Amino acid sequence: MERVNRSVAKKNIVRRMYDWVLSWADTPYAVPGLILLAFAESSFFPVPPDVLLIALALAIPKKSFHYAFYASIASVVGGVLGYIIGHWGYQWIGQDIVNFYNGQIVMDKIKILYDQYGFWGILTAAITPIPYKIFTIASGVFEFNFVSFMFASILGRSIRFFAVAGLIWKFGPPIKGFIDKYFNWVALLFILLIIAGFYLITKI
Repeated sequence: MERVNRSVAKKNIVRRMYDWVLSWADTPYAVPGLILLAFAESSFFPVPPDVLLIALALAIPKKSFHYAFYASIASVVGGVLGYIIGHWGYQWIGQDIVNFYNGQIVMDKIKILYDQYGFWGILTAAITPIPYKIFTIASGVFEFNFVSFMFASILGRSIRFFAVAGLIWKFGPPIKGFIDKYFNWVALLFILLIIAGFYLITKI
C-alpha cells in the first residue's frame, strides 16, 4: 500500500509539473522556457520538452523547425550535464535520479548495448523512447566514449524533435484539433511508447 501511495504521489507531482510547463506557452518566456526545459530534462527533470515544443509549434507552425532546433541543441548540452552527473556525481545525486525512474535495469542493458555494438548501441539507446536522462547518466557511469556519446545525442535528439516539428508544420491545425479531441489517448500512447522503450532495451 505504501508503494502504491508513493507511486500515486509521484504521478501527481509529474502531472502538476506538466501543467505548469504547458502554461509557459502563453507567456513571453515560452522560448527560453523551452530551452531551459530541454536542458533540464536531459539530466533530471521529469517532463519532456515535447509538451512545450508541440504547444509552441501549434501556435506558430512556420517556426516549428526553429523551436525544434532550440530544443535539440539545449537537450544535447543538457545531456553533457547528465554525463557529468553519471561520471563524477553518481553517488551524490545520479543514483537518486535513476531510482526515481526505476532505471537501474535499463542502465545495465544500455551498458550491454555499448559493449556489444559500440556507437550503434549508444544510438539505439538514444533514439529508443526511454527517459533520455537515464541514457546520459548511464553514459557517464560506464564511461562511454564521449565523442560517440555526443554524436548519438545530436542524431537521436534531432530525429525526435524535428519529427515532432515536421508533423506540426505539415498538418498544423488538424493536428491541434486531433490532440485536443483525443488528448487522453495521445497521452496514453506516449506512456506506452516509453514503456515499450524500456521493454525493448531490457530484452536486447
